Amino acid sequence: PPARCPPRHPQTPGILETSGSLDLEEIMGDLSYDDDITYSNDTVLDYDAAPCHNRFCPLFQRVAPPFLAATSVAATLATGALLVALAKRPQAWRWPQSRALVAQLALGTALFAALLPALAAGVARGWHLGTGLCRLTHLLWHWSVFAQALLVASGSCGTAWARWEPRSRRLAVALWAAALLLATPAALVSGVAAGTACVRRSVGILAPLYVLHLALCLCLLLLLPAGLLLAALAVPRLRASGAGLAWLFLGLWAPYGAGLAGEFLLQARLLQPTCGSFEHFDIALGLSEGLGVLHCGLGPLALLLARSC
Repeated sequence: PPARCPPRHPQTPGILETSGSLDLEEIMGDLSYDDDITYSNDTVLDYDAAPCHNRFCPLFQRVAPPFLAATSVAATLATGALLVALAKRPQAWRWPQSRALVAQLALGTALFAALLPALAAGVARGWHLGTGLCRLTHLLWHWSVFAQALLVASGSCGTAWARWEPRSRRLAVALWAAALLLATPAALVSGVAAGTACVRRSVGILAPLYVLHLALCLCLLLLLPAGLLLAALAVPRLRASGAGLAWLFLGLWAPYGAGLAGEFLLQARLLQPTCGSFEHFDIALGLSEGLGVLHCGLGPLALLLARSC
């Protein structure tokens, strides 16, 4: 959940004060915002007026819990159907949608979906499970996403998953271990704010550990899709190898990667902040994260469709 949205107060958007973090009022310098006024580039803002009004928090706290709960149920059903298909007709899976690759992707989506009920409850009623479990949740969340990104990339660029043999087993162990290592900074920068909010960033935007985490997200969620796209354009064989799995997963998460980059630029003041930029950007970032969450339900359905086709 966004660090600026406290739980249990859906009608009172606020800012959580966390150790070493930048809050909205500090960054905005108490800029004012009026719904009835459209500011142009040369308009002088009233610095003595009330701070900017961010309407994202009440929307987030109203919509996020049912969305996460419904997505978890849909993902559980889709992943269950995929596992049944894997068990009943193992011979139907051929590279690039090989059985070994699909089983690991199903494991990743199942892990991701299993975390959604706890996050939904945390948004709705506040997080009361402590800092340790909050960080563990973010670790598993990012481990699942990063592992799936590496799996779909490896599946679209080679024949490593054509057979389940010692080489592919070693690759699977290496990919999951690498994903866990890459997800570790996400756990270290998350934490509990205001006692009852499990946030993804409890450190300053310029903290070295957060910058490392951001760089890893950009590499896996932005640079990796771009590299796969260029490779598919340059090598026709890749376009015919079923790389649509990569486009679905990475395409759903790429907007979130771009949103994290934009958030960093705005909060680090590398881009000129305005009331409008923060108010609208929060909504864009929330929507992009929701789009990425949908992968745990759409991914298994796409794999089932790919097999039937």
